[in-house]
Amino acid sequence: MRHHTRPVPGRYRPPVTDQPWPRRLLAADQSWPRRLLATTDQPWPRRLLATTDQPWPRRLLAAGVALLIGLALAVAAPPSGPASAAPAAFNYAEALQKSLLFYEAQQSGRLPDWNRVSWRGDSALTDGADAGLDLTGGWYDAGDHVKFGFPMAFSATMLAWGAVEYRSGYTASGQLPHLLNNLRFVNDYFIRAHPSANVLYGQVGKGDDDHKWWGPAEVLPMARPAYKIDASCGGADLAGETAAAMAASSMVFRPTDAAYADRLLGHARQLYTFADTVRKSYHECITDATSFYRSWSGWQDELVWAAIWLHRATGEASYLAKAESEYDKLGTENQSTTRSYKWTIAWDNKQFGAYVLLANLTGKQKYVDDANRWLDYWTVGVDGQRVPYSPGGMAVLDSWGALRYAANTSFAALVYSDRTTDTTRKARYHDFAVRQINYALGDNPRNSSYVIGFGANAPRNPHHRTAHGSWWDSQTVPVETRHTLYGALVGGPSAANDAYTDSRSDYVMNEVATDYNAGFTSALVRLTSEYGGTPLANFPVAETPDLDELTVETTVMQAEPRATGLKVMIYNKSAFPARALTDGRFRYYFRPDGTGGVQVTAGYTQGCPSPTTARQLSGDIWYVEVDCTGHTIAPAGQSQHRMEVQFKIGVPEGGTWDPTNDPSYQATAGPNRKVPLYSGATRVWGDEPGPVVPDTTAPSPPGTPVASAVTATGLTLSWAASTDNVGVTGYRVHREAGATDPLVGSSTGATLAVSGLTASTAYQFYVVAVDAAGNTSAASAPVTVTTAPPPVTGACTVGYATNDWSTGFTAAVTITNTGTTAINGWTLRFSFPGGQTVSQGWSATVTQAGTAVTATGLSYNGTLAPGASVSFGFNGTHTGSNPRPTAFTVNGVACALG
Repeated sequence: MRHHTRPVPGRYRPPVTDQPWPRRLLAADQSWPRRLLATTDQPWPRRLLATTDQPWPRRLLAAGVALLIGLALAVAAPPSGPASAAPAAFNYAEALQKSLLFYEAQQSGRLPDWNRVSWRGDSALTDGADAGLDLTGGWYDAGDHVKFGFPMAFSATMLAWGAVEYRSGYTASGQLPHLLNNLRFVNDYFIRAHPSANVLYGQVGKGDDDHKWWGPAEVLPMARPAYKIDASCGGADLAGETAAAMAASSMVFRPTDAAYADRLLGHARQLYTFADTVRKSYHECITDATSFYRSWSGWQDELVWAAIWLHRATGEASYLAKAESEYDKLGTENQSTTRSYKWTIAWDNKQFGAYVLLANLTGKQKYVDDANRWLDYWTVGVDGQRVPYSPGGMAVLDSWGALRYAANTSFAALVYSDRTTDTTRKARYHDFAVRQINYALGDNPRNSSYVIGFGANAPRNPHHRTAHGSWWDSQTVPVETRHTLYGALVGGPSAANDAYTDSRSDYVMNEVATDYNAGFTSALVRLTSEYGGTPLANFPVAETPDLDELTVETTVMQAEPRATGLKVMIYNKSAFPARALTDGRFRYYFRPDGTGGVQVTAGYTQGCPSPTTARQLSGDIWYVEVDCTGHTIAPAGQSQHRMEVQFKIGVPEGGTWDPTNDPSYQATAGPNRKVPLYSGATRVWGDEPGPVVPDTTAPSPPGTPVASAVTATGLTLSWAASTDNVGVTGYRVHREAGATDPLVGSSTGATLAVSGLTASTAYQFYVVAVDAAGNTSAASAPVTVTTAPPPVTGACTVGYATNDWSTGFTAAVTITNTGTTAINGWTLRFSFPGGQTVSQGWSATVTQAGTAVTATGLSYNGTLAPGASVSFGFNGTHTGSNPRPTAFTVNGVACALG
């Protein structure tokens, strides 16, 4: 498995002094000047440095003031607040670009044509069908595939808030079209989820069922029920947050699409009325959300928060009055009338955002006090208590998704800092936010980014099913994450110790979610507005598959003389994007041998029908096709991602079978590209047989024949075998005879017995090899052989006697050489006159064809000297009478009866 490469982000730095020494001094490893300038409550050094027009005194003062005052504070005590980071240490525009892209990776339903995530595809296209509605679209919540409306709406509100405050930053960085696309996508879902005034669908998918499966969104196997709130069972928190999201988004769309903004605002008004009327927690009605996104803070914060956004979107004073009238009911610290300040703005509790918005909108002291107290708790502390900080400067509110809380607070701190007239807090909150965002981007003791695909040593293994790309329903298969989930902010260190493990199974430190990125994205656009930066060109680059996604493997299960048994496996490991194969089929190509029929025998199948017939492609190439149309093969589990089919192809008894010349045959088990796989009419794996190229290469000439076992009427020829590019199929033996050389015989091996020759006659033979295509070799060198002389007529006698019983008998035969020359190799021939049958012989090779019997001497008794005799015998059967043969010949010469 290969790793995906990630582009190294460029670092943006603003113009600085040409003289290097002040830069070295201010950027030195000693942090006390940075702490001094970031945390001192006295504004005069900052004002002095900011207002001096001449560059040289500014440089001098920057070094001198930091040195003098810093020395004093360094001796006195360590700073009470976190150290601020040098600004513009990162290319914020690139980080913004990637953070926005994360939302496109989270899209559910049919993807719009502007979606830039190459490894995502359409998914969950039947959402809402159980309710008779189209509830497709929206965002998957995190690394799972439930659409939780409550955090989704909060994420949309936070993204819209960033654009309301810092639209120019989106415009300058070229990211405004992408923001508008993503906000429209999620708001279109909210519109579909709000089919009538007092009905809002707040969740699609059952949490536990979704979470116990690990696979890509495109092949979700489980039912996805839709859950709603209505007038009989409401949810002021859910309806209020969705109203806030749509009202805030209407402000973003107002400059470019007033009609769409009006539509969103109409839904927001209805939803707020619904929330204000049916004051109930949504988890009491959508009970499945209780274990996942119950609003522990209740619904009061959403009533205030949404009213503020409706006031901002409409300009109507009644909404502001509503927000202020509900404000005093917001949560307080335990056993206190002091407004809560030891938590932060997140998907659950929005009252901290209300502090900032009402302080900025009205300037009233009680809102300013609440905002100051909250943000002081995150920076310098309140009454000796402060949010925990790691040694590296990370504010750690809670273990689960700690960076998300720091990023949300940072964005709100920036919004407040930009409007407050308290210059000390303006600097404090601004520098806090910069420090926290820079920590997430890589300014930390690990020198590592916590944003996937950005910066140095970024996380590679988020707790995210679709990015992982498992086909096995397993967090550990494959080992490496197959996709880069660009821009996703992981949870980060879970304690104030800067420690982190990039582990897919660690959903505390390595989960990602739409609400994690929301405040983070808005903080990035604010920093881009201040420090600039450059987004990457030609981003993102489409990913390419890391392995063959759809494959066919074959295993030879039976290698029989007349058949081949096969196991064929289809595998679907797709992830670019993941997709179900529902119309798959494959073909196994082979060549029948000879002219007989072909037999296809069905075997075990996992689901697809096993084949029973073969079809001719062209010429001598045939194929078996297995059509799996209607059977789903998807990267959704151990058995779901594969399909097994077994079958056997061969010929009937008496036929010949050679699988080695089959186009699809592969002796070793494994992926077999010679078995093409199709999705419908499209070939998605493997290669089809090419056009048949005629074989014109002739075999090499055989070796010179060698004669043996020469008799008066026969002999045996043997020769060295020929070679050929596709294989020799046989040999032809010819006899030289002038203009036309007759064929003596054919053999599949390198030997041939020749008979029917004339005694004492010279013969010349040669051999020609033949291959499978019918190409013939050049002739071998010839061999000249003279047959043995015939025996003298009457120079032999044959004695024949039997011992008979019932229908059987034993025969004893004696041959005597009565001539004057030796008989070198003898063959006795005779015929049975009464239908007898030889069953077993000894001391000779005895064979029978019809009534004719042939007996040939063995190596130890094949020679008869003059006057010598040889005996052999055999058992036989008869039908009731056993008349003896009337004539015998030895080597074709008649013998006298003895």
